[in-house]
Amino acid sequence: MKKQSGWVRNTLLALLGLVAVVIGVLLYIGIPQNAAGMAAKGICSAAFVAGRPIATLLADDVLPASPVLGLIGIDVRPAESRVHATFAGAFQRSATLLPNRGCVLDVDGANPGKPASSAATKIAKSRQPWPQGDLPLESADWGPGVNAAALQKVSTQVFVGAGDPQAGNARGFAVLHKGRLLVLKTAPGFATHTPLHGWSMTKTVTGMLMDKLSAETAFNLDTRVVDAFPATREPGWLGAWRKDARKAIKVSDLMYMRDGLASTEDYQPWGSVPKMLWGRPDAAAFAAEAQAEIESGRRWRYLSQSANLLSVVARGRFANDADYWAYPARALFEPIGATTAVLETDTSGNWVGSSYLWASVGDWARLGQLMLNDGRWGASKEQQVLPPGWLKRAKTPSTPDGAGQAYGAQTWLYGHPTEGRCKGVGLPEDTLAMGGHWGQMVAMVPSRDVVIVRLGWTFNRNQFDGCALIADVLKALPG
Repeated sequence: MKKQSGWVRNTLLALLGLVAVVIGVLLYIGIPQNAAGMAAKGICSAAFVAGRPIATLLADDVLPASPVLGLIGIDVRPAESRVHATFAGAFQRSATLLPNRGCVLDVDGANPGKPASSAATKIAKSRQPWPQGDLPLESADWGPGVNAAALQKVSTQVFVGAGDPQAGNARGFAVLHKGRLLVLKTAPGFATHTPLHGWSMTKTVTGMLMDKLSAETAFNLDTRVVDAFPATREPGWLGAWRKDARKAIKVSDLMYMRDGLASTEDYQPWGSVPKMLWGRPDAAAFAAEAQAEIESGRRWRYLSQSANLLSVVARGRFANDADYWAYPARALFEPIGATTAVLETDTSGNWVGSSYLWASVGDWARLGQLMLNDGRWGASKEQQVLPPGWLKRAKTPSTPDGAGQAYGAQTWLYGHPTEGRCKGVGLPEDTLAMGGHWGQMVAMVPSRDVVIVRLGWTFNRNQFDGCALIADVLKALPG
């Protein structure tokens, strides 16, 4: 009996030791903290930026992403515009809505903000004709050359599987032709005025903001990053860059993702992107830790870190943070009527320029149309919101050869004939796009004067083919 009880005791001790090791490993790679941060941040934004019903957010937006997220508990506090998320009952993170900053992680002592515009204002916008509002044309008014039956079929097909995380799960769709809104639809449960998360489509908008800011402040984008900050606005990591090969990196290298840093775009739970977005208070400081791997300017590599370094360069162009946080709305969103758009920051106050822009389907369409018009806005394109030449900059390949030929200034060049994501599909070579995680897309085809927006929460990437969608829409429009 003593021998048996000793075996049981030793077995229990071994199991406890194994559990301790597993917990230690999880903590070391940051999974509990990152998971709680993802849930708190995502639900806070969906609830208080997008204004969606709280009861379904965990099931719709969080749990399908990974089985481990089933260990998350959520406490939503509407009166405080705050969400607490707890992993396995032990690891808590919080996110709070702040003025001009969206939902921000781990700022419990801050005074919460309120949504930028009321529900009544958003609903009124959804009932006004484009471009003042989001009301599309009736199909009878689409004009000659538009195959109405074909375009309506595409619009219906987009939403097959909507609401099913294992299917396409589209949430919004819009088509603009010659500046006229032909289609704007949302999935059941999503109003047309509901802001939707663009994920990496944010990068292109960050590029727009940096381009405009450089023109307004006479800032040369070929300036070295180490020379891009006034002394009073320098980030703490800049001193280390001055001492090694990173001192040669230019702001334009960040814009075109050719900084040469030894970074990777890793979305595993322990990977670089989750660590940056949910594991660190300063996304740019995390990105800046990477060492130089190759001389800057020579290699293109898609990196969210580059976009967040670009965001902190932009911050340095402002005398104070209040002006920096207000700039996206003042300089870009308000002039084109994108009233639902919100660019969120990290805990330290930097725009999360890689990933955190929310906007309604119509406002994503406005951003696409603005880009298609080379920064001009208005019925006669009389208002120059972005500097002339932005479209050319966005379309200029990052490198003269290799994979960088299919990426411009924070923008995908889908139609590049040899390297583009949509090569072989028959799209016009000038097709370019904002592209984001889980099936977000704003495609622009200048030669056809077309903008196509598709937003969703497509966990299975095989359930959505953006290139095929662009091709199907173009087939229904005049050539």
